[in-house]
Amino acid sequence: MTDTTTDQPPRLDDSGSRATRAGDSIFSGLASAAGLTILLALAGVALFLVIEGAPAFTASGESAYGKDNIVVYVWPLLYGTLLAAVLAMVIVTPLAVGLALVISHYAPRRVGTYLGYLIDLLAAVPSVVYGLWGRVVLAPALLPLYLWLSDNLGWIPFFDGGESGPTHGRTIFTAGIVLAVMALPIVTAICREVFIQTPRIHEEAALALGATKWEMIRMTVFPYARSGVISAVLLGLGRALGETMAVAMVLSGAGIITIDLIGTQNPSTIAANIALNFGNASGSKINTLIFSGLVLFVVSFAVNFVGRWIASRGEVKG
Repeated sequence: MTDTTTDQPPRLDDSGSRATRAGDSIFSGLASAAGLTILLALAGVALFLVIEGAPAFTASGESAYGKDNIVVYVWPLLYGTLLAAVLAMVIVTPLAVGLALVISHYAPRRVGTYLGYLIDLLAAVPSVVYGLWGRVVLAPALLPLYLWLSDNLGWIPFFDGGESGPTHGRTIFTAGIVLAVMALPIVTAICREVFIQTPRIHEEAALALGATKWEMIRMTVFPYARSGVISAVLLGLGRALGETMAVAMVLSGAGIITIDLIGTQNPSTIAANIALNFGNASGSKINTLIFSGLVLFVVSFAVNFVGRWIASRGEVKG
């Protein structure tokens, strides 16, 4: 007797099919609404900054805090913002890459997991706490180092220290260290995930050919993760560019342009300058501060956009 039964997937009745399609439609609509809300919020912020900052184009004198025009006022702040953020990235990049390699390839699985959790928890520390740590603990601890650098390496412009030498540790270099610690979690997390995604077969092939573990990492992990590491650094740079309270509490800014990293007078940052002056600003000064915020918005958006673009290119190639 022939068995006419076959293994076929169960059929959904009309009510089940309609319920599934309705759930997909609802989820799709909610996801689209969430994405549109983010875009509208971003556009609203940009529109507000443009409208409120436009009057500052003609600001001068008292309206531009004693400067001849808005460019002369904003340029030192932009320079200080970029200098502090770049210093942070120079410090954090090798540290973050090394930590990510330890977590993904060197440490035992359990130790690496707990170490990853510990690094991620740094992102939960409020900015004010970092600012207090930098001002009360780090700055005094670094002052002897700054004095030594000024006495022994003062012929290098970066460690000039000024005529009177370093008198406190609240310098642009200290602010860069604080920003590096704050950017460490995001850079490490992205690098760690990219390193883990390296095809296992490539790593095993390198080891089978006689490569040491470091040679395997250099020949397989780093080439595969190049775009991911670059995007991680750029996203960390975007994080450092917009930091406000920690820099405002640590940095003793004077609104100047200098390459001296340990001097008494340091360039300020846009975010810190807004935080310190907005409470006492009125009239056209508010427009001047908002215009500086617009400059920071454009720079941060560009850096984050480039980082996301590089990351997406790496995903497509992978």
